[in-house]
Amino acid sequence: MSANIYIVDDDADHLSALCDLVQTSGFTVRAFALAEDALGAMVDDPDLIISDLRMPKMDGIAFLKEVKAQNFGVPVVLLTGHGDIGHAVEAIRAGAEDFLEKPYDSAHLLAVVRRALEAQAARREVARLQTVLAEHADVSILGKSRAMREFRKRIAALASVDLDVVITGETGTGKELAARAIHAAGTRRDGPFVALNCAALPEAMAETILFGHGAGVFAHDSKGRVGKLEAAHGGTLMLDEVETMHAPIQAKLLRVLQERSIERMGETAARPLDVRVIATSKTNLRQLDTFRPDFYFRLAGTELTTPTLHEAGEDIPLIFAHYAQLAARRYGRADPEVPWALAQKLKRLAWTGNVRELKTSAEAYALGIFDIGGVAGPSVGPMTLAERVSEFEAREISAVLDTHAGNTLRAAETLGLPRRTLNDKMRRYGLSADPEANSDREE
Repeated sequence: MSANIYIVDDDADHLSALCDLVQTSGFTVRAFALAEDALGAMVDDPDLIISDLRMPKMDGIAFLKEVKAQNFGVPVVLLTGHGDIGHAVEAIRAGAEDFLEKPYDSAHLLAVVRRALEAQAARREVARLQTVLAEHADVSILGKSRAMREFRKRIAALASVDLDVVITGETGTGKELAARAIHAAGTRRDGPFVALNCAALPEAMAETILFGHGAGVFAHDSKGRVGKLEAAHGGTLMLDEVETMHAPIQAKLLRVLQERSIERMGETAARPLDVRVIATSKTNLRQLDTFRPDFYFRLAGTELTTPTLHEAGEDIPLIFAHYAQLAARRYGRADPEVPWALAQKLKRLAWTGNVRELKTSAEAYALGIFDIGGVAGPSVGPMTLAERVSEFEAREISAVLDTHAGNTLRAAETLGLPRRTLNDKMRRYGLSADPEANSDREE
């Protein structure tokens, strides 16, 4: 991970040592003895600022407030002296990304730096997606969790091969979004993307809707009609909720996909058909008695399963913030902040409706009509002292877990806590550990 980091400290020896530590970890570093000088250099757009709290003229809190007031959008990590918890809480309230107490462990500091940069990258990704929303809103797949990273890799792999695909997943998991992403990244991206809702396909009209009809077949139509299949020629046809398709239509569509040609109703001449079919389903098609096995195997050149929101749990605040900001801009409101306390509560909810339910809640939050667990919309006041202390504790635990690659035994030793106490706190704050890192340890 490359990044441009500003380090601010009036102690020349500490400034030099900290710069060496951060630089040898692969980051670009720029040093400042005064906060005023760092403010004057903000035009170079740093990715992160690490600043001492106690400095002459402008101290760390004043520096932080000025960075926030001028909307530089740069996260600030403050370094505090031993026993300076009052200033630390004030720093979090003023918007600090994190803070560390001196003397600090080098590995811990670097873990905090990487976590702050990852959070900044996530915020910038949300902003980037919003700037291209008009053009690419239908193909943006958010998330940095393992489940979503693997999902995007799978989509990229499927996009590179021209096979028909069956996408299976729960309601609200983004099956159509995945289909559009495959189309947009594939060789057919310049061709049409035609979506057909099979649940709304009346059996009596299905043939003319799918295959079209020739001129004069119907008294009211002397020009004929192009069907959905022909309209998708050169591109992609998405059969949404394909599990609802009537058996007679399955049989007719099976023949078309086998021969890759169609005949309009009332015509005898076959028309060549060059189309990729992506079918979506809420249920496993192989387990449906009403779905023809031969039709399934014709559709399923390959398969893709959309992850549930539960599987991508750590992405919930990011996705929530994305949709909340989109809604706020649509209604002419300021971009809402998602407080840490709300982010933790969002991750603990079931979200049985998956992303669709989350999006609805995010839009309500942006309008100030969303209330969950005592955290209301963006007009909510500052956190209580207890909430701030809890936030500090959760941040520290998360950073130490990162330092020890998710190993709770080593993290507990570093924090000076019994391992059981650490596990209780992790459950309370919705933090997770790496199962592999703890598989060979006893509780």
